[in-house]
Amino acid sequence: MQTLLTALVSQIVKRGDLTLRFADGGQQKFGDGTGEPIIARFTDARGPLDLLRDPELAFGELYMDGRLVMDEGAIFDLIKIVLSNPVRGEPPRLLSVLRWARDIATFTFLRNERSRARANVAHHYDLDGRIYGLFLDRDRQYSCAYFERPDMDLDEAQLAKKRHIAAKLLVDPAHRVLDIGSGWGGLALYLAHYCGANVTGVTLSEEQLAMANMRAQNAACADRVQFRLQDYRDMQGAFDRVVSVGMFEHVGPAHFETYFRRIAQLLTEDGVALVHTIGRPDGPGATNPWISKYIFPGGYIPSLSEISTAIEKTGLFITDIEVLRMHYAETLKAWRERFMARRDEARALYDERFCRMWEFYLSICELTFRVEGECVYQVQVARRHDIVPITRSYIAEREARLRVRDAGELAPAQAAAGE
Repeated sequence: MQTLLTALVSQIVKRGDLTLRFADGGQQKFGDGTGEPIIARFTDARGPLDLLRDPELAFGELYMDGRLVMDEGAIFDLIKIVLSNPVRGEPPRLLSVLRWARDIATFTFLRNERSRARANVAHHYDLDGRIYGLFLDRDRQYSCAYFERPDMDLDEAQLAKKRHIAAKLLVDPAHRVLDIGSGWGGLALYLAHYCGANVTGVTLSEEQLAMANMRAQNAACADRVQFRLQDYRDMQGAFDRVVSVGMFEHVGPAHFETYFRRIAQLLTEDGVALVHTIGRPDGPGATNPWISKYIFPGGYIPSLSEISTAIEKTGLFITDIEVLRMHYAETLKAWRERFMARRDEARALYDERFCRMWEFYLSICELTFRVEGECVYQVQVARRHDIVPITRSYIAEREARLRVRDAGELAPAQAAAGE
């Protein structure tokens, strides 16, 4: 098995300095010797076979189970050297076959019906809430931040993200806003407090709902915001604005048209919606199997072509698209560094295996954005093509006004959410 694995890795790693050590004491070097040396070691003889059987799934499993350990460098460095070596020509046949099979399975079996959608959400978002307090910003924004300046810290960039979204939505006082996938309530509270909107947030996470309700009760805008445990497909009413941040990734391709058709039904005639989602740069595909099994079951990252095709079938107009490049890489870097700095606290809440799983998750996600070009799409849609200004200057103008209003949001005296 060592010989077969060596042949596979040799096809992939052409640059860098990677050494694999095996349980029998043997080792093999890969790359051209440039850069910092990275040394990974299999702790049992079966590890190479398991990696060969399903590299994309077993890579993370071996690390989280302690069967692949880092003797020099971190797992981040090992993932980086693999992803930074693009395979020239046809990829190894094993990877091609596995990816083809997963593409077929994605569109055949990935159906997030109501009961399954709730179970999928609970798997990730109903963890002990203290875990998220270890690495998120004060407001618990669990989505891509917006780095207006390179020197912004995570809290500033997450506030800038909320401000950017509010400006694009053209939210005015007394607007009725629906927040689909409202998380711990930070965006809804921002829109209610700083924009004067009446906001309804819906989530499928009981843990997130409990904290959002607690925050709403203690907020000065408590009379203008409410949160519900509800599937977006069951929502009724009419809303001037609809926003969804980091939720579309959980919808699944079988439901894309349903999702946008529901937004169209919920929007008033002059309504505007904004969908903020991670996006693929290279067309439809399949979710990484390790991420799907351990982190986001039922998750699927859409391509821009899939998003636009679904919108075209619902009568909505696409009025603006922005591509946020590298912003999520920087967000995930901040999350990873903050988590690693408080790793001992995470281990006390769960165990060492959880910490290795979470480190792998944050590392591979950051590098997918940083190296492979994954991005975030902010897609603005409306029922009328003339309801949004025809130039984008209104975004900066509204951001400037909001910046004056939320200037005290990050005051040191403010208690961090969930701390």
